[in-house]
Amino acid sequence: MIAGIVSSLIASVLAGIGALAWRNRNLLAILTVILVPIGTVRVSLSALLRIKEGDQYVLLHTPYTPGSYGPPGGVFKFHHLAQEDLDRFSFREERRASHAGVMQHDLRGFMPARRLAPFLRWFHGGSNRESAMECLRRELREELAEVGHPEVATGVETMAFRFVRRLLEPPRSVPGTDYRQVRIFEVYDLEAADESALRLRSRLLELARTPSDQQVILAAGQDIIGGRYGELFIGPQSAFLFGTRRYRQDIPPLTSA
Repeated sequence: MIAGIVSSLIASVLAGIGALAWRNRNLLAILTVILVPIGTVRVSLSALLRIKEGDQYVLLHTPYTPGSYGPPGGVFKFHHLAQEDLDRFSFREERRASHAGVMQHDLRGFMPARRLAPFLRWFHGGSNRESAMECLRRELREELAEVGHPEVATGVETMAFRFVRRLLEPPRSVPGTDYRQVRIFEVYDLEAADESALRLRSRLLELARTPSDQQVILAAGQDIIGGRYGELFIGPQSAFLFGTRRYRQDIPPLTSA
C-alpha cells in the first residue's frame, strides 16, 4: 500500500514537472545557452503594436527592408544610466551603416553567451530602459513620419496600450554567422478608451484602404502566414500579432547606405 502511494506521488510529481516544462519550453531552450555558455549571442528586444479589424492587421512599410511590411513598433532603447550595467554584460550595440544613427541605444546587439541570463534579468527588471509605452509612442512618431504621415501621430504622447502577449524565441543559429540569436517580442493593443488612440486607428485603417497609398496596408492573417500581400513582402514577426509561431525566415535588411 505504501509503495503504491509513493509510486502515485512520484507519477504526479513527474507529470507536474512535464506540464511545467511544456508550458515554459521556450525558457528551457534558453537554458541551452545558459548551461553551455559558449560563443556569442545576438539579442533583440522589441514591442509590437496590434491594430486590427476582424482578421486584418495594419502593417507599415519598412524602409530598411524595402518592399516589405510589418506592424508598428520596434526595438526598446536603453537610457544613459544603463551603460554601466550593459558594460558588465559586455553588451555591444549592433550598428548598420545605413541607419546607424537611428539604431543608437537600441537593445539589439551582441554579448558573450555566459552573460545572457543576467542580461535578461536586467531587462525584465525594467530599470534604465524604455517602458513599452515609451517605446511604442516613440516608434509611432518615427514610423509614421517615415511613411509620410507624421500628422497621424498627433496625440501619441498621451496614448496608452494594453499588454497582449510576450514571445521569447528560443536560441537559433543564423545562417552565415557564428552566433546564436535570442529575441523577445511584446505585443500590445491600443487602449480602446483613449480618444487619440481611436483617431489613430481610424486614420490608419483609412490609409490602408486607399489603393494609391501603399505605405500602409491591411493584411489578412492568411497573407501574413504566406508572407505576401500581392507583390509585397510581409515580415515574419507580423505573425505574432495573432499567435506564437513565425512562418517565414527573416527578410534581410539593407546593410549599407
